[in-house]
Amino acid sequence: MSIIKEFTKGIIKENPVFVLLLGMCPTLGVTTSAKNGLGMGLATMFVLIASNLVVSSVKSLIPDKVRIPAFIVIIASFVTIVDLSMAAYLPALHSQLGIFIPLIVVNCIILGRAEAFASKNSPIASIIDGIGMGLGFTLALTLLGAVREILGSGSIFDFRFLPENANTMLLFVMPPGAFIALGFLIAIVNKIKKA
Repeated sequence: MSIIKEFTKGIIKENPVFVLLLGMCPTLGVTTSAKNGLGMGLATMFVLIASNLVVSSVKSLIPDKVRIPAFIVIIASFVTIVDLSMAAYLPALHSQLGIFIPLIVVNCIILGRAEAFASKNSPIASIIDGIGMGLGFTLALTLLGAVREILGSGSIFDFRFLPENANTMLLFVMPPGAFIALGFLIAIVNKIKKA
């Protein structure tokens, strides 16, 4: 029961984007489409799971004085793997996400989970926490990207359901649209949580 509770915590109760309001830079910057949101979310989830596992496994070997720098080196190693793999195998997505991939290193969700959870718990619990938080982040980015893509261009995952000349709200594929869509989604999540 505790494992299920820990797993779902990041998806619902402590969603990094909609509840904790963490990781706003990639959330607002890359979610012009559902595909970009999904790609960024999965990249971040991989780094989160892998860094949680390593931090939890080596926590007793790291002196307190260099704990945070050591965590950043671990996280940066996995970000480099993601960055180079994405550049080799998904060049179009890598080009779309741009600078936000290397910026995963300083994403406060990953460093926060390494410090608050992985450094105090077992590797299995840390993996489960990473999966839950990663799924919550991925779902939030994909949902935000889907809303912006549907409203802004009349398509989702490159499937166009409105004709090319249909009136769409171009605002939603522009930066201000990210703030507006995110605000409405946070309000909906808060309403659901209170019900």
